[in-house]
Amino acid sequence: MLCRGGDGCLFILQQSSSNRMRRYLWKKEPSAEEAESKSKFLHFVSEIFQSSLQNNNSCFCSALDEPWRELHWGEKQKDLQYVQEYKPQQDDIKYLRVLLYGPVGAGKSSFINSVSNVIRGRMTIPALASAMTSDQSFTRKYETHKFIKGRGSSKTFYPLVFNDIMGLEDGTDRGVHADDIKLALEGHVREGHKFNPVAPISQHDPGYNPTPSADDKVHVLVCVMSANTPQMNSSVLEKMKSVRETASDLGIPQMAMMTHIDEACGEIEKDLRNVYKSKYLKKKMKDFSATVGIPMNCIFPVKNYSEEIDLNDDVDILILSALKIMINFGDDFIEKI
Repeated sequence: MLCRGGDGCLFILQQSSSNRMRRYLWKKEPSAEEAESKSKFLHFVSEIFQSSLQNNNSCFCSALDEPWRELHWGEKQKDLQYVQEYKPQQDDIKYLRVLLYGPVGAGKSSFINSVSNVIRGRMTIPALASAMTSDQSFTRKYETHKFIKGRGSSKTFYPLVFNDIMGLEDGTDRGVHADDIKLALEGHVREGHKFNPVAPISQHDPGYNPTPSADDKVHVLVCVMSANTPQMNSSVLEKMKSVRETASDLGIPQMAMMTHIDEACGEIEKDLRNVYKSKYLKKKMKDFSATVGIPMNCIFPVKNYSEEIDLNDDVDILILSALKIMINFGDDFIEKI
């Protein structure tokens, strides 16, 4: 007989019959006292676990009494009109160009779709986006996304365009190269160029634009980062810092969009208007600002459209508040070109 620790003793009986060994295994039934003791222990552990969850939620996802940043929730039409009526005043620039970059899965393509929804007043999908969680970029090509204005023969485009780019990934031979983003800033990457994770674009590639116009160049650089990401890899941070340095040398204004805010904080998930009351989100934005170097007043939390089938005013207002600043920054830069 062998006796081992656990819920009871394991008994092994071996019996010989017809030159074969037959083994019987069973567990000894616990006594009433043992069962009661085990039940009390499990209840104790459960209480500690639930208390821990409540404490974490209280510390990190609780809401402040007053918002730490003011937002006029009732001025959607005013902000929308401002965005829709914008037009660059330089004759050689037809579009204000915004370049999005950031880690894989941050929501760059979804942000473009969300902007399109707000501007056009209905659900749209100009940029293909993946709903699957992956460590590899869904976007492979350099694409310019325009937003349609009007319909039929009178159809035109709003003078605000977004360029989507392959996501930044951990490692040297994965994701978009920082050098490719730097060349895109100066307009040297042609539309439709397929990024090569192994090697950055060279002057001999067909996707290289040797003579970019003022319209080809980027006027605002926007980093897209998920609020639900616990920590960024050091190699991704180094690439982001390298891109930021080049943009700073070129004088290009920079901003950041923090996405997935409802997934990161339960208070925001319950009510999107808690966005600037969330202690967790404020800390996340401060940490991101200190790590990457983008000032707090240039970081905007947004919620991308994901599971909705109709527009939501609160979602729209957060996006519009970021778009207004984006346009102002880009227009100031265009005026200096």
